[in-house]
Amino acid sequence: MKPLSRRTFLRGSGVSLALPLLEAMLPFRLRAAAEAAPRRFVAINIPLGFIPANFFPEQAGADYALSRYLQPGEALRKKFTIFSGTSHPSVDGGHSAEKSFLTAAPFPGARTFKNTISLDQFIAAKIGDQTRFASLTLGEKTLSWSANGVAIPPEQSAAKAFAKLFLTGSANEVAAQQRDLRDGRSIMDAVLDDAKAMERKVSAVDRDKLDQFFTAVRETEQQLAKAAQWSQTPKPEVKAKPPAEISSIDLVGTLRAHFEVMRLALETDSTRLITLGSTGYGNVPRIPGVQLGYHGLSHHGKNPDMLRQLELIEQATIQAFFDFLTSLQESQSNLLDHTQVLLGSNLGNASGHLTTNLPMLLAGGGYQHGQHLAFDAKNNYPLPNLFVSIAQRMGIETEKFATSTGTMRGLV
Repeated sequence: MKPLSRRTFLRGSGVSLALPLLEAMLPFRLRAAAEAAPRRFVAINIPLGFIPANFFPEQAGADYALSRYLQPGEALRKKFTIFSGTSHPSVDGGHSAEKSFLTAAPFPGARTFKNTISLDQFIAAKIGDQTRFASLTLGEKTLSWSANGVAIPPEQSAAKAFAKLFLTGSANEVAAQQRDLRDGRSIMDAVLDDAKAMERKVSAVDRDKLDQFFTAVRETEQQLAKAAQWSQTPKPEVKAKPPAEISSIDLVGTLRAHFEVMRLALETDSTRLITLGSTGYGNVPRIPGVQLGYHGLSHHGKNPDMLRQLELIEQATIQAFFDFLTSLQESQSNLLDHTQVLLGSNLGNASGHLTTNLPMLLAGGGYQHGQHLAFDAKNNYPLPNLFVSIAQRMGIETEKFATSTGTMRGLV
């Protein structure tokens, strides 16, 4: 459609009225750009962290010198912010802290620990119905937890994730899926009726448990209804070939395959929320110069040869991450400007199982990046404050998440 002239007037009865600048006066290209692009969020956890001296810059502020690990991202310097001196209050337990990476639930190593909702699912509850998949959970271990603190199973295979996102079955398979969805809803109805009848006969403690159960049932019903609706909508077509199944010992190959699927999922607006948990840290990675297991190397005890091998792994990981950011920036719609990408770890120093001074990097999302926000490394600043800022940037009206005390100071 031809755009209106900017000199268009409304005329009548001898008078003319100049119009303000309207969308219809813009060329189609500019009109499309003026429309609000969907906001997206990606969280990536590297459970064994990074050697602090190689990750954190020595200087704070905007004029910091890139650290050794950040140098591959020099071209993207104005697109990311580094945080030091942050952690989740009362989150301890060494490797157990992985469960609290996106929830900030305290004391994950305790026997009585019960997790809480993760940031991605907190956001998904508000915007998840806008896409085919409310969220996408990838990796060997999940970062995503429901409102009841139940782990959301991750898809470990990038190839299977690709099939789920983009491959469509035969007409008979689609019809069978729709029958299953209808049967699932009827089962939910029957279970819910029985549970409500039971509620009148049990104690207050059991009623609390049943209330949690009802919440889970309602969430399942909503997911079934949404799945039924989308089952009749064709999946997006992509030119990319499905990734091959990759051995878990190919750490970098696995990461890159997940990153490619993640980019495609965002580019096709199949989902706006993605998490990627640990991948292959229990193996000897297929990286030249590495002979020992990744987990064992993280407990290096400052052994020079172990540190050298660990650096090779971490440098390859960081390079794959920056390549992912570059692919988002170079996408047709410049996804990086509208996608908050969080890279971090639940461990600040894996060698000592420390859960303080966590390495954190936030890229994209439209912030005024290009700085190192350095907080007190001994008395850590609450990392959940960053989660509040992320949620708000996603359009969620909230002032609180987990143990937050406000929004992230210094992030604009």
